[in-house]
Amino acid sequence: MLFNSPEFIFLFVPIVVWGFFQISHRGDSRWAFAWLVAASLFFYAWWKPVYLILLVFSIGCNYLLGDILTPERQIRLPKKWLLTLGIGINLALICYFKYANFFLTNINDMFGKSYHLPQIILPLGISFFTFQQIAYLVDAYRGETKEYNLLNYCLFVSFFPQLIAGPIVHHKEILPQFAHPSIYRFNGENLAVGLTIFSLGFFKKVIFADGIAIYANPVFSAATQGTSLTFFEAWAGVLAYSLQLYFDFSGYSDMAIGAARLFGIKLPLNFNSPYKAVNIIDFWRRWHITLSRFLRDYLYIPLGGNRQGEIRRNINLMITMLLGGLWHGAGWTFVLWGGLHGIYLVVNQQWRAFRLFLGYDPQKSSWWGLSLSRILMFLAVAIAWVFFRAENLKTAHIILKGMFGFNGVSFPPFLAGKLGFLTSWGWQFNGLMPNLEANPWYALSGILFLLAIAWFAPNTQEWMAEYDPVLQESLSKKSAPTHHRFWQKLQWQPNIKHGLIIGGMIFLGLKTFLEAAPSDFLYFNF
Repeated sequence: MLFNSPEFIFLFVPIVVWGFFQISHRGDSRWAFAWLVAASLFFYAWWKPVYLILLVFSIGCNYLLGDILTPERQIRLPKKWLLTLGIGINLALICYFKYANFFLTNINDMFGKSYHLPQIILPLGISFFTFQQIAYLVDAYRGETKEYNLLNYCLFVSFFPQLIAGPIVHHKEILPQFAHPSIYRFNGENLAVGLTIFSLGFFKKVIFADGIAIYANPVFSAATQGTSLTFFEAWAGVLAYSLQLYFDFSGYSDMAIGAARLFGIKLPLNFNSPYKAVNIIDFWRRWHITLSRFLRDYLYIPLGGNRQGEIRRNINLMITMLLGGLWHGAGWTFVLWGGLHGIYLVVNQQWRAFRLFLGYDPQKSSWWGLSLSRILMFLAVAIAWVFFRAENLKTAHIILKGMFGFNGVSFPPFLAGKLGFLTSWGWQFNGLMPNLEANPWYALSGILFLLAIAWFAPNTQEWMAEYDPVLQESLSKKSAPTHHRFWQKLQWQPNIKHGLIIGGMIFLGLKTFLEAAPSDFLYFNF
């Protein structure tokens, strides 16, 4: 069930919220808790009921192992063996459903075999709920979990706002909130804040992400078919996709936070204006924050982190990012995307060390230096997105050739008189996008408009800062939202002015939404 589908917006959410508080009002929070668990399982089963068995098996198996791994349980077997078994079961599930055909295809290519498996449909959210439960098992082994009953654990894993595409939450972030009596009492502020955040995310998805996608999809489709792209075509497609993915993920994150807030639950921040980052380290503190946290705490640090010298740190960074890339998808394009980000991180670390060696304070830079850093970071990330979006390496190669001018640069015909001498360099004057039907000026204006929003406008957390939209306790100071003085006067308040603004956004979003079929969120594929 998509967050932006009529069934979710007009039926599922209203019924679940109404039922939750009606049951709570009768005085038994356990039944309200059970209602939310049942609703979350129904939400997952809506897409493909048979995969509900997989989710229930995963929950039951990990709950049992987590209970045995707690320090209170005394068993004869070494608990490290059970932890290894639990992690192995989780990885086996994700490897079969997500990577079996990828590995088999590579084995066939290497050894000239023709092994094959029946078509495997990737279960929604398997990457998210698997990592979430691996973290739980490790925390149980470390003695960091409390004794939760099965119903509590089931809701921790299956809570529908964060089930399909994150955030990857910790048990200590969510379960204590459900234990608080206040969430079982209807709160008008939570309803207003939740609906506002959800509406903002819905607007980002339907208007911004889906709107700019019409300039990204034709470029990648043309490259997939082998069409050579000119300089402006390739860059327009890549920049459009960079913004589509940005607002798609930002919109989903807001909708998840808003849906959870309807029940008085605060989710951790998962998206914090990553295109405002001034370097790649800063980018990964802002993009998919909970995934970065998981990779740091349960992969990078156990590998040794930065405790064993510079060379080992760089190796650990590369391993972490390569596996992080593979987590996103079963393909060499995702591995290369992760590896490229690993290289970026290593270069960034070396640059910071070089600046310190020269006596520069890495925390202090001029405004123009920060602006240049932000532009360079964005361009580097956009180049890496080519591998993330391309269906195969051949497609990525075609797009990158176009981006770096190897297929020529094309200008509008009216410039031929003044710049005709450039034809001797291989440049053409047959339009900015001769291979595509898209209007180049619409594409350019859309890209610039969305870039301005991504770079200069406050994000949802900053706009609604007075009402604590996210779980602040889960954030480090470096990833916490910042407040711009210019925007403080425009921060959201539950009044008529802001009600009219949100109402207008909802009307425009619904009008656009009802005229076209709902589109999947991009992160549902991971």
